[in-house]
Amino acid sequence: MRNDIRNIAIIAHVDHGKTTLVDQLLRQSGTFRANEQVEERALDRNDLERERGITILAKNTAIQYKGTRINILDTPGHADFGGEVERIMRLVDGVLLVVDAYEGCMPQTRFVLKKALEQHLTPIVVVNKIDREFARPHEVVDEVIDLFIELGATEDQLEFPVVYASAINGTASLDADKQDDDMTALFETIIEHIPAPPDNSDEPLQFQVALLDYNDYVGRIGIGRIFRGRMQVGQQVALMKLDGSVKTFRVTKLFGFLGLKRIEIEEAKAGDLVAVSGMEDINVGETVCPLDVQEPLPPLRIDEPTLQMTFLVNNSPFAGREGKHVTARKIEERLRLQLETDVSLRVEPTDSPDAWIVSGRGELHLSILIENMRREGFELQVSKPEVIMKEIDGVMCEPVERVQIDIPEEYTGAIMESLGARKGEMIDMINNGNGQVRLIFLVPARGLIGYRTEFMSLTRGYGILNHSFDSYQPVIQGQIGGRHQGVLISMETGKATAYGIMQVEDRGVIFIEPGTEVYEGMIVGEHSRDNDLVVNVCKMKHVTNVRSSTKEQTVTMKKPRLMTLEEALEYLNDDEYCEVTPQSIRLRKKILDKNEREKIAKKKKLAEQKK
Repeated sequence: MRNDIRNIAIIAHVDHGKTTLVDQLLRQSGTFRANEQVEERALDRNDLERERGITILAKNTAIQYKGTRINILDTPGHADFGGEVERIMRLVDGVLLVVDAYEGCMPQTRFVLKKALEQHLTPIVVVNKIDREFARPHEVVDEVIDLFIELGATEDQLEFPVVYASAINGTASLDADKQDDDMTALFETIIEHIPAPPDNSDEPLQFQVALLDYNDYVGRIGIGRIFRGRMQVGQQVALMKLDGSVKTFRVTKLFGFLGLKRIEIEEAKAGDLVAVSGMEDINVGETVCPLDVQEPLPPLRIDEPTLQMTFLVNNSPFAGREGKHVTARKIEERLRLQLETDVSLRVEPTDSPDAWIVSGRGELHLSILIENMRREGFELQVSKPEVIMKEIDGVMCEPVERVQIDIPEEYTGAIMESLGARKGEMIDMINNGNGQVRLIFLVPARGLIGYRTEFMSLTRGYGILNHSFDSYQPVIQGQIGGRHQGVLISMETGKATAYGIMQVEDRGVIFIEPGTEVYEGMIVGEHSRDNDLVVNVCKMKHVTNVRSSTKEQTVTMKKPRLMTLEEALEYLNDDEYCEVTPQSIRLRKKILDKNEREKIAKKKKLAEQKK
């Protein structure tokens, strides 16, 4: 065994403190110089990750501790980025399962732990945020044991050590009631319990790629683990492609990891996590072997996407005003580029050359892609998210999500009623005795599209909603979820005026501010009733020579409801698009002309009556 190395992944539900824990391990291992300035959550380097405080991409780093190199992989906590977690599991020999000392086991804890147990990895449980008010470490450990048993853990896996930590304070201990001054307890537990990788570096090379990176100087970089043998700079090797073909190339550069840096190395051997350049078209899951012994490793299995949207070229009246990249060729190139690094994404062409069906793990997964594209200067339109149905044994099935809700007791009735209307089935209800209730439901995924806004208003913002994919189950007939209100649609193209907006304010909720440019067919608000209404928000006040008796009264406008990208996507109906540009997010009807819309609606009604 290679006792000088350990490979671990840090897995947890979102916001349980994975990235903060990695920060402390990096700091306390002496990886940074004493005077080095390091930001918090140092591994979250992407702009969106830093803004939202979430991890989107899996990252790897390494630390030296008492002569042992510990390779650490930090993984995302959101269910939508589960593909990042699945492929990381192949690179490591053990996992740190981080669980919040107050919240306990959450839906994503179940998901990541299930993946780790399937790969027969050795677990260490870290009960984090031990300094939190109302922390209940002993009950949380009992919950974790129950979860291990429920997921079919082996006896060896059930013998996991528990470390109690406060990542934000940089302390850890094996005792729940007192904390040591540093994280030595965690370092020692990793060295002692995580198995060392086998040293079979005399056998023929096998290296599998799990992550991809790109660098303008050396091109594509494949990051992965050497499972056996050695790899050297300048070596001629064979790349076993996923389609069965074989390509030869020369290893031009080899990088190891230490802290936040990549270090050029000349040679690496079995058990090492390294980055390799020199292969232009290397992909995730492919194996690098010697030319004379071509034995590919089994490909990585990634769960299927559950949600899809249509991405289209922007064809609104304002198309091409704000974006740099507006053509079908540019959008397709960008989607193909995303496929190279995002294994859970699928892009399929449609009958139209200007539209593609993009499938992903959830709304957040697809909205992060759209947000990145708009920041890069792309203009596009997207349709309402739809769940992907699947035929299993001749029966049409739909994805069902396991939903966990934490709410104050008084909102229990309202939430049960709202999820019941969306065909949710309650499977558990836990009252913690401190006024908080935890409800667990199984809900069809299509019933959750657009639910978050309703949930927030029902719980006055005090509720916490988490969900992750559970299983495919036979389709429940009938309409589930969806929007009940109609919309206010602009009848003119021009600039919205304060006078025009105030004339229609009492008809519903307005989405735009005075001075916003609008076009015919653009959605400018939500109607208070269930039908769509065409309004004129560009109306000007005519100047007359008649003095008004109410002139001195101050008129106040209601605050408009400005939507984020996620809210806009959730809000969409089947006959609407969301237009996304670097500066604006607009909602619009697919058919902009009012008369055309009415004709199509009549035809649809007649067709339904004939049925």
